[in-house]
Amino acid sequence: MPLLPRDHTAPSVFRPEALLREARRQRCLPATPVPPICLLDPDGDVARHLLATGLGVRNAAWACYHSEMVLSDAGVGVVPCAVGAPYAVLVAEQLYASGCELLVSVTSAGRIVPLGEPPYFVLIERALRDEGTSGHYLPPAEWAALAPTLAARLAPLDVLRGSSWTTDAPFRETAAAIAAAEARGIACVEMEAAALYAFAEARCRPVVCLAHVTNVMATVEGDFEKGAADGASATLALVAAIARLARG
Repeated sequence: MPLLPRDHTAPSVFRPEALLREARRQRCLPATPVPPICLLDPDGDVARHLLATGLGVRNAAWACYHSEMVLSDAGVGVVPCAVGAPYAVLVAEQLYASGCELLVSVTSAGRIVPLGEPPYFVLIERALRDEGTSGHYLPPAEWAALAPTLAARLAPLDVLRGSSWTTDAPFRETAAAIAAAEARGIACVEMEAAALYAFAEARCRPVVCLAHVTNVMATVEGDFEKGAADGASATLALVAAIARLARG
């Protein structure tokens, strides 16, 4: 629930376009658009892989004060380490103000209801709003969801589907909270999807959130393994498939 009452239809005084304008002025940066397809890479594995293999370069024109961007050789703008709902949405606002046309988030997640043995990817169809950022974009409700039009376009995508629990406090995933999520049939727990989907709905922006289920909250030895190249190659292939379907 929001801490303060608010009018969700009222425009914001502080705009991402204005922040980017001042960043460009201070840093003498050109107003170069970002690629139409952008990826939020919360763990940074994709960006590190691209730089280490020479398949990506840093985008020197990206004007966000709070992040960097790596441009892949396939033309995807990758923003690493955008962890947590407030930061992910702060970056998303600036990406769309800079020319982004489709934003994909692929975040590491903890398994709740097993859909297989980690690691595996889950297309998040809806996310439980156990965070604060979504309340600034949409009125109170339990869930935020993938836009129905996007869900329909992504129907052919070869990936598991399910719901997630978006939390602001990963180290408060208690046994009772996990059991409650399991009772709801929730597939995984992560930190960004509910806020990104609320932003997407409020701003009419296409956003697709996926969970890379890699762990069971470190309750076993050898947790958090992501596969080859820390999952980077598989993530990039999935983003490419989503882009083809989402853009028709």
